[in-house]
Amino acid sequence: MTSTDQVPVPSRTSSALAQGDAENYAEWFAVLADPTRVRLLHTLSTSASGAMRVGDLAAALGVSQSTCSHHVELLRKVGFVVVDKVGTASLVSVNAACCTGLPHAADVVMGTLSSPPCCPEDLPADVTTRPVTDADMASVLDIYAEGLATRNATFETRVPTAGDMRSRWLPDLAWVAEIDGQVVGWTAITPVSARECYAGVGESSVYVAAAARGRGVGKALLFTQVTEADRSGLWTLQTSIFPENRASLALHRSAGYRTLAVRTRIAQLDGVWRDTVLLERRSEVDVPVR
Repeated sequence: MTSTDQVPVPSRTSSALAQGDAENYAEWFAVLADPTRVRLLHTLSTSASGAMRVGDLAAALGVSQSTCSHHVELLRKVGFVVVDKVGTASLVSVNAACCTGLPHAADVVMGTLSSPPCCPEDLPADVTTRPVTDADMASVLDIYAEGLATRNATFETRVPTAGDMRSRWLPDLAWVAEIDGQVVGWTAITPVSARECYAGVGESSVYVAAAARGRGVGKALLFTQVTEADRSGLWTLQTSIFPENRASLALHRSAGYRTLAVRTRIAQLDGVWRDTVLLERRSEVDVPVR
């Protein structure tokens, strides 16, 4: 693996996979052609702390520490794991970039990117969506505050006023989700530029109330977001997601968003440099030239 920071994205119109990309992907998959290394990655990915000492990792896998160190080094060389020295111990963690880079590589190899999904399937029957109103804004801000508190949803550290938030959104391109008449999530699209040539490009946001997560609210919101964006004439949606927010990454991929890059150390949050995954969705609808 040369780097998972820049994931190769072949053209949709080309059926050929470039030789360099094929070699990179083959190297990634070859390293995973060992059950111990697959188990090692899974153990790290599902650990409560997100990182483990080599000794603890060896014990969890039932192998010697030297064997574990050997497998860790192979995974480190291709970029699947990161090894940090903490005193005399080595602390191993999953490289967040591979959480998106590896699934994306599989999509490229299998050709599924040539026909991306329109939107999430299996929408929940008890979730409804509708355009946002002024009366919804208190709930919208409360849900935004919950996401802000996780420190895995946005670089913002303060909740704006309702007026400031609504002024950022494109007209008629913001929606809420309800369960039993209660607002449990929202999505909105903001312009990326004031230049006319980018009038069809928007940046999307999706937030779900903590108490409603796992009920398909995000699916319902993404379905509304992408289908209504197509109807309104937008040709590109983009979003940036923290690599740690795997649920959001998976949700957006199901709606046809593709990983373009992992932008390392793009900005600071609470004094800590953070990475973001840049994703983009291109409309399949023919949009008239503006």
